[in-house]
Amino acid sequence: MTDEERPLRTRVFYASGSVSGNVVSQAFSLWLIFFYAPPSDRDDLDTRIPGVGLPGLDLGGFSFPDELAPRVVLGLLLTVARIVESVDDPVVGYLTDRTRSRWGRRIPWILLGPPWWALVFALRFAPPVAGASFANLLWLVVILEIFWLTSNISGAPLEALLPHIAKSHQHRVTVAAYQLAFGVFGAFIGLSISSLLVDIVGFTTMAAIMAAVALATRYTALFGCWSYAKSDDTPSTPGFKRSVRETFSNKQFVAFLPSFIFFRIAQLMLTALFPFYVSAALSTSEALGFSGSEDEGVFTFALTVIVIVGVLIGIAIFTPLARRRGNAYAFRTAMLWSMGGLFLLFFAGFTPGIPKVAQAAVVILITGMPLAGILMLPNILIADIVDHDARRTSTRREGMFYGTQNLLEKSASAFAPLLLALVLLAGDSASDPLGVRLVGPVAAVLVFIGFLSFRGYTLGEREPEESQEAEPAAPPAD
Repeated sequence: MTDEERPLRTRVFYASGSVSGNVVSQAFSLWLIFFYAPPSDRDDLDTRIPGVGLPGLDLGGFSFPDELAPRVVLGLLLTVARIVESVDDPVVGYLTDRTRSRWGRRIPWILLGPPWWALVFALRFAPPVAGASFANLLWLVVILEIFWLTSNISGAPLEALLPHIAKSHQHRVTVAAYQLAFGVFGAFIGLSISSLLVDIVGFTTMAAIMAAVALATRYTALFGCWSYAKSDDTPSTPGFKRSVRETFSNKQFVAFLPSFIFFRIAQLMLTALFPFYVSAALSTSEALGFSGSEDEGVFTFALTVIVIVGVLIGIAIFTPLARRRGNAYAFRTAMLWSMGGLFLLFFAGFTPGIPKVAQAAVVILITGMPLAGILMLPNILIADIVDHDARRTSTRREGMFYGTQNLLEKSASAFAPLLLALVLLAGDSASDPLGVRLVGPVAAVLVFIGFLSFRGYTLGEREPEESQEAEPAAPPAD
C-alpha cells in the first residue's frame, strides 16, 4: 500500500488528533502549579484556588519559607509521580505492537482509553477539600497516576500510527504540519480559552469543558482514519527484552532522545511560567483598560495567544525548511532560535520608554516561533528512526520506540515543575521577580544541552529522502 492510496482526508483526520492532546496537556501545564500552589503574595485568591501544601518543609535542618513550601512539595510530588508512572510507556507500546485483533494493532487501545482519560483530567481540578490539605495531596497523586496511564493508553497507539499513515518524507512533513496546525488550535483552547473560563466559571467547570472537547476530538480523529488504522495489523515478533535491547542499540534514537527531552522541559517551564510572569513582571502594567494585577486571566490569555501566533508563524518557517534541508537541520535550527528567545525573556521590560507589556509581547512572540520545531518535528524524526530500525531488524516496533521516547521524556520532564519551583525560590512576586525572570535563561541552558546531544543524529543529513528508503520485505506494515 503506497502513500498515494491514503487520501488527503484520511491524513487530515489523523492529524486532527493533535487537538485533543494539546487541549489537555496545555491546560494542565498552564494551571496545575498555579492552582495548587498560587503566588506567595496573592492573599486575595478565593477558594477556586485551594493551594495544596504543608505548613513548612524541613530538609536536613533547612526550612523553606512557609509560603513557598507548597510549591516545592508539589514539584517534588509531580516529579516522583511522573517517574513512577512513566514505566508503563514502553510496556503499552510493546503490547500495542504485539496486539492481534480484527481492528488491527492500535484501534482497540484508542477506543478504550479516552473516556477515562477525559474524566480523570476533569477530576484533577476538583480536590476533595477546599483549602490546603494532605487529603488534596493524596488525591492529586492518585489522580495523576491514573490520568497519565489512561493518557498513554489512548494517545500512544494513535501516535504510533504515523509511520503507517505517511511513509515518505514529504508526506510526513505534511502530516506533521497538519498536526501542528490542529495542535495550535488545541493549544489555543487549552491555554487561551481555559484562561478566560477560569475567570468566568472557575477551575472545575473549565476542566470539565476541556475534557469534553478532548474526548470528542480524539474519537473524531480515530474514526476519520479508521480503515487505514485497521490495516496496521502485523504484530512485531521480538520478545520484550529483545525489543528493549534493540531499541536502545539504535544510535540514531540514542542521539535524538536527550535533545527532545531537554527541549521539552524548556517548553513546559515556559508554559507554566505565564501566570507567574503576569503576577510578578506585569502586575503594574495596563493595556486596553485591563490591569495585570486585577485581570490576571485576561493577561495570561493575551500571552498565550501571542505564543500561538508565534507557533503559527513557525509552521510557515519550519515546514518548508524541513522539506528542503531535512528534519534534522530544521530541528537544530529550532533549538538555536529557542535558546536566543529564552535568554531575551530575562530582559523583557528593562528597556526605558517602551511599555513592559509591549516588550514582553515581542520577546514571547520571538520565543514562540521555534516552539513549532519541538511540536512538529520529533514525531517525524521517530518515524524515520522506526524505518531505519526496521531495515536493521526486519520488524516494525513503532509502539516501542514512541513508548520508550515517552518513558524518558516523562521521567525527565517530571523535573520541569520541580525545577520551575526551585528557580522561583529566587523571587516570584511583583516586589521580587528575579526567579520569574531567571526561568528563561535556565530553560535556554537546557535547550543547549539538547543541541549538543543532537549532533550525533545523522539520518537525512545529505538529502531529506535519504532516511526514507524502501521498507524491508518482512514483516510488512500493511
